[in-house]
Amino acid sequence: MKMPFTPEQFFAVFAQYNLAVWPMQGVIYALAIAALILALREIKYSNRIISAILAFLWLWMGLVYHWGYFSTINGAAYVFGGFFIIQSGLFLVAGTLKQKLWFRFHPNNYAIIGALFILYGLVIYPVLGYALEHRYPYTPTFGLPCPTTIFTFGLLLWTDKKIPKYLLIIPVLWSILGLSAALQLGVWEDVMLVITGIATPMMIYYRDMREAELVHRPGF
Repeated sequence: MKMPFTPEQFFAVFAQYNLAVWPMQGVIYALAIAALILALREIKYSNRIISAILAFLWLWMGLVYHWGYFSTINGAAYVFGGFFIIQSGLFLVAGTLKQKLWFRFHPNNYAIIGALFILYGLVIYPVLGYALEHRYPYTPTFGLPCPTTIFTFGLLLWTDKKIPKYLLIIPVLWSILGLSAALQLGVWEDVMLVITGIATPMMIYYRDMREAELVHRPGF
């Protein structure tokens, strides 16, 4: 599918966004670090707070980036933004209000791979972008859809109880779109978005299925 904009227009939108919202990028990074700390050092309302942080990130991407900036070159951004806002609401209801998300880092394969995804979204993504000559402000910073979706997948792998699977639908759909950006726009750091979008739901489904089998075994 041919993009309705040029690579130059695409990267110019990042520049407009980054310059306009500065220093909000630092606040968004701080919120991400706070979510990680709360998952590592659990307090009474840590799960609700982490879910609220995820809800804020997805609301920010939907309202500010998609509707406020990306829509200037792509009318489909209004649709994308709507889905991101829905995802924000899902995190808020499922995680903050109903507390169906339980975040806790355990030294197992799921959490370790999740930590690698988180590290990629927060650190490796911008470093790789710089190496590929995507220089600030013409680069997707954390708080924009692709690195933040990778971070979200990583954090969901830090959950230690069965999660509502509908929370995976919109992030997975967005990860598929990431392949188009990588191939047509040269955003090669987004290849990891596709990988996380495939790996995370498979791992979560397998983990939850295994835990359900253990619970229903005689003697448990």
